[in-house]
Amino acid sequence: MVSSNIQSLSFINHKVILQGGGGHARVVLDCLLDQGVEVVGIFDPQLSGSLHGIAYLGAYDPSFEPSGKAVIAIGDNAIRRKVAQECKHAFANAVHPTAVISKRAALGTGDMILHRSIVQASVSIGNHVILNTASQIDHDCVIGDYAHVGPGAVLCGAVTVGEGSFIGAGAVIIPGRAIGKWAIIGAGTVVRTDIPDFAVAVGNPARIIKYVTL
Repeated sequence: MVSSNIQSLSFINHKVILQGGGGHARVVLDCLLDQGVEVVGIFDPQLSGSLHGIAYLGAYDPSFEPSGKAVIAIGDNAIRRKVAQECKHAFANAVHPTAVISKRAALGTGDMILHRSIVQASVSIGNHVILNTASQIDHDCVIGDYAHVGPGAVLCGAVTVGEGSFIGAGAVIIPGRAIGKWAIIGAGTVVRTDIPDFAVAVGNPARIIKYVTL
């Protein structure tokens, strides 16, 4: 059962729109519907028809349901940041009912805490963060804005993840390590040392194979 402070984030009394209608949106929409949230439309200029019974509405319209709240359901961190910065709606959090979140953790806005994720005490999560399916965030971790922790990834205690970084599926970050801004940690990687900004690290133990630019 989701802790009481997280129940207040369900925004049952607010209509919610999604921006982005691709693969990640399928999971986020499922999460919102399982929360009992009224989702009134999905903005995506490349798609038409509907998703899980919710209509695609074309390009974003800031005048649509101005009192509603938005979730930026886009998996790509850089694109999610751009869309969020241009969005005129206030933001909602999508928190699946199976997520386990400590009452002593702090969330930002626009976050997506997906199925069976665990967030322990004294964790601080920024804005528009994705904690994907069954990810585990242990005590005292700090996750920056627009970061994405992939399915099954484990952040042990007191890990810091910089803005926009991506932690791949099944990766493990040992306690006290820092992942820089806009870094990429490959699937299954075991991080035993700090990883600098913009680095791409893979393997066990993690090794840096290149750097990326925005």
